[in-house]
Amino acid sequence: MTGYVEPAPHEFAANYLFDSDGLAPFFAADSQIKSGGGSKRGEFTDQGERWTVTLYYQDSNVVHPGSKLPTGTEWRLDEMREFRLSVSRHGEEDRVGEQGFNAHLAPRWQGMEIEQSDGTISEYSVPDGIHEAANVKIQGSNIEFSRYLRLLRLAATSVGIRGRYFEEPHEYSNIQDAERYVRIHKDASGPVHARDGPIASMGHLLESDRQGYRKVVQNDQDEHGRNLPGYYHTVTLGPRRIREAFPDHALPKEVKHYYAREAKNQPEDSPLAHPKVGVSYQVSRWDRKLGVTEDDLEQLVRELDQAVLSVLADAGLDVAPNRGTGPFISDAYFEVETRDDGPEPIDLDLTRIKSQQESVVIKHLADGLSPVQWESLETLITHGGEVSPADIADDHDRHVESVRRALRGIDDLVVREYAEVKLRSSYVAELVHEAVEEAEEAVKRAAETGAKAIQAAKQGMDESMSVFIAWANRHGVDVDDALSRRDARMEMRLGEPEQDTDKTLREGLRVWKEAGMPVERFRMARVRFSDGSVSDAWRYLSPG
Repeated sequence: MTGYVEPAPHEFAANYLFDSDGLAPFFAADSQIKSGGGSKRGEFTDQGERWTVTLYYQDSNVVHPGSKLPTGTEWRLDEMREFRLSVSRHGEEDRVGEQGFNAHLAPRWQGMEIEQSDGTISEYSVPDGIHEAANVKIQGSNIEFSRYLRLLRLAATSVGIRGRYFEEPHEYSNIQDAERYVRIHKDASGPVHARDGPIASMGHLLESDRQGYRKVVQNDQDEHGRNLPGYYHTVTLGPRRIREAFPDHALPKEVKHYYAREAKNQPEDSPLAHPKVGVSYQVSRWDRKLGVTEDDLEQLVRELDQAVLSVLADAGLDVAPNRGTGPFISDAYFEVETRDDGPEPIDLDLTRIKSQQESVVIKHLADGLSPVQWESLETLITHGGEVSPADIADDHDRHVESVRRALRGIDDLVVREYAEVKLRSSYVAELVHEAVEEAEEAVKRAAETGAKAIQAAKQGMDESMSVFIAWANRHGVDVDDALSRRDARMEMRLGEPEQDTDKTLREGLRVWKEAGMPVERFRMARVRFSDGSVSDAWRYLSPG
């Protein structure tokens, strides 16, 4: 096997609008329903696969237009109906029965009215430029996204509706939902959903604490209340924040690690005993749309696949297994295969973001905050909901202009938009909360680090060294030994010995190297714990 593992398609939903033939597809469906006595069945083959089709109808809340539409077209149907095509892989080929889609066909015309559940009638908004059209809403699963339109045409043809009606979607057609996923062995999935793993970290570090929409879910209980670590863990990020992790991505996404409902009851050799890691497009998280063109679908697949691979790689999983299937588990719709021409995983670099945010907080504390700035931060971490400069001023009996001036001085800690103020991330909020709660100790500690940062600057070190200083202060590294006494052995103090000491030190080594410092000096450092035990850094670091 070569290249990176290829995720499989899961959920998909899209609204296809067809106006080239007006309402002809709708009238054709009505005709076939009547000729079939209420429904009609068909079958077709595509790419060597057998598919079954059922055409049926449902009631409609579209108000009957009378004998003529507002557009002038004669209307000869007595009942208002809408139509559905249920398209499924043949049962002999899909024994799981979850590969297929449902296509809901509804009419559209200018001036169309609908009746609400409470009996009120209102005009349905049909885009300008659309005279008459058929809207087809597709919801499916486990089918490559690029196949849906072709399968729709073949399905329609199989029940007597011309497939050509569905050849040219209008530019207003758009994708509503889409997910790509892999299935991984449950013994390998822990780092993905861990409290310090990529899912939690993205929500923790990349989102401001009150930014429009932020959702992090960490549920370790299944539907029956049984404990199952990683049962349903997700993070949802809007387009602006997702670009902090994926600079060339535009689509808002949800990243998730989840099990099937009955995973707990499945034997070890069942794919359902093992979780999925998926990434889905979240249309409700932005005010733009993603179309259904070939380029749109390529962008969708590229971004979703790259996000899946990047999350797995950040968690330390082998996304390019060259022997066997690595940590992956095949199922009915996900085959463990790799491809050379797919997207490469991106280094999420969440540790660097964390270190930079620590450095920003420490810098402000070291430089000293004004009383108004302290008061502003205190309000931000204790006040729920939206907070404005006026709210802060009222809380502390200050003039609102004084608050605004104070906030301008800490722009890298807070976000100010539309008279609303919020901290830049929930992680920054935690750091500031700790500082507010333990103000004297925090300021003293930060001031010491500030002095060391000045010392580092005098020695001509680049800005990357400040990231290490922030890390060092956070974990109790004796930075003074590290910087000023180069002939002495560096010493680190790390509190109580813990299982993740090796992870902490590997993080420190990476930041140390990026600061241009000699690797061996770090590796040979003495590690002193608060219980009095002493060890060597190299014992906790991977070889080399």
